[in-house]
Amino acid sequence: MALPSSMVSEIKFPIEVKALRVEQPIGVYYVAILPARLLLEVAFSDALSASLIEKEGCYELDGTQRLVQPKRLQVIADYINRADSAFPNSIILAANYRKEDGLIEDEDEEDASGQRIPNNRWAIEEGDDCCTLRIPTRAKLAAIIDGQHRLFSFAHAKPQRLDMNLICSIFLDLPKPFQAYLFATINSTQKPVDKSLTYELFGYNVEEEEESFWSPDKLAVFITRRLGTDEKSPLKGRIVIAPKKDSALARLAEGARWKVSTAVIVEGIMRLYTSNPKKDSTNLLEGQRRRRSELESTRKDKSPLRDVYLSNSDAVIYTMTLNYLSACEAVFWKNASSGSFITKTVGVQALFDILRTLARDAYDQRNISAAYFSEKLKPAGSIDFAADSFRNASGSGRSTIRKAIQSAIE
Repeated sequence: MALPSSMVSEIKFPIEVKALRVEQPIGVYYVAILPARLLLEVAFSDALSASLIEKEGCYELDGTQRLVQPKRLQVIADYINRADSAFPNSIILAANYRKEDGLIEDEDEEDASGQRIPNNRWAIEEGDDCCTLRIPTRAKLAAIIDGQHRLFSFAHAKPQRLDMNLICSIFLDLPKPFQAYLFATINSTQKPVDKSLTYELFGYNVEEEEESFWSPDKLAVFITRRLGTDEKSPLKGRIVIAPKKDSALARLAEGARWKVSTAVIVEGIMRLYTSNPKKDSTNLLEGQRRRRSELESTRKDKSPLRDVYLSNSDAVIYTMTLNYLSACEAVFWKNASSGSFITKTVGVQALFDILRTLARDAYDQRNISAAYFSEKLKPAGSIDFAADSFRNASGSGRSTIRKAIQSAIE
């Protein structure tokens, strides 16, 4: 279902449109119809974005043009202007991905006075027959996985063409390495892929690359995949590609087979060793390709396991995370009731927040065992996370859980 015509010519946020939920082997995504004008407002590629010139009612393109072919944009714009133009194939977006720092947009948080600070996250409300997609603001949080030439050509087309509806396949909270995977797969099935282009666009080689060149998010995805398959991992079979706040995922979490999204685990791991993964990835790609050890001279980062990441000690990061999660299983998850929030998104996020506070001391003491973390967490083991006080499913609920655990273990 497309936007009403009254909403297309003058976009007023928040925007709500109907969407279809699609479940495929890779995970969950949604199909919606959005006008080009709206997409130019909220979407970006790592190479390009569009800015509205209000007095003229048109858009100009910002960013480096090296990855986009200007001649191709004009050719497509000429086609858009034709009376018989059509784009039956979808533009693929990764929503809730911040261009500034490479992190996924956070849930609601609270300020010092306890007031909720609204976030800009795209959200889905599930319905019986279809879903409702909500875009709260014009913040550029939709990374373009495929279709950037099609979309940005509208900036060169006639202004009235900005109201053309476009089919969009929208992934919520999709980590960047999976965006690169989708891009490479989609394009390689249609025509030969310029692998250097894929590398420049996303910061990843299609081929396997030496671990010393791995960006923070690529390492985090690698560790997440292992945690989802390792027989020793309490998260084996529990990590899925889905929105961080997904109703179907939440229903699973209410039973014994609770699950958590890939994005939650990837971000929890990344925050152990980087505060700005996008900046790290950029620094790794500037000029001649750099090894991650060279990042030490590019900027200061106080993340607890920063030096572990820079020294390529990935086994330490994996072992610490695995053992900590095993401690969480023993202390919190094993006996959690079906309504406990410690097995929901906010609970898992809060537990990774706690790991971030414990990681440095554990590493310095050379004790990253499951027993060490179990002993640290044990004082919080008696907290009833099914209580109404933890019922807030937003970031403030995460804060409440984190503070409760922190208070108990301190």
